[in-house]
Amino acid sequence: MLTISERCTGEGRVDDRLVLPFDQRQKSRLRTVLASGVEAALMLERGGVLRGGDRLRAADGRIVAVEAASEKVMRVTAGNARQLALAAYHLGNRHVPLQVGDGWLLLEDDHVLEHMLLGLGVKIIHELAAFEPETGAYGGHGHHEHDHHEHGHHGHDDHHHDHGHHHHD
Repeated sequence: MLTISERCTGEGRVDDRLVLPFDQRQKSRLRTVLASGVEAALMLERGGVLRGGDRLRAADGRIVAVEAASEKVMRVTAGNARQLALAAYHLGNRHVPLQVGDGWLLLEDDHVLEHMLLGLGVKIIHELAAFEPETGAYGGHGHHEHDHHEHGHHGHDDHHHDHGHHHHD
């Protein structure tokens, strides 16, 4: 089985692709299959999130491009900015991974959350799309380690907040 334990940067050749949904792009240890059919074991530094466009170097030197898989998501839009901000506030209070766009929010399909959102008067469209949520509250931008579970103070985490409960990834 091919081992992949290193991130790399730059442009240039890509030898294979790794297409994963968001929940698997958060894992630092994962057995998976590359687009070519080759079985691979991801063993990356903990605390990062893989993003579409990231590049990895396998133990045999091949360069693997990461792609965000299309997955079931809900696109939330609203009649006004206040409604959308309110939806984002309530989702943020529940620590829901959320992709924020210009006039829309994207989150994983979930009927409990859908019910809550519809109660706020927003519109929801179910679709299949690549999901790339904001990362501040659970793990940086994937290029440096975060360990925010054990420590409540970070010089580089300017929007860490503590509601008196712990996050569980």
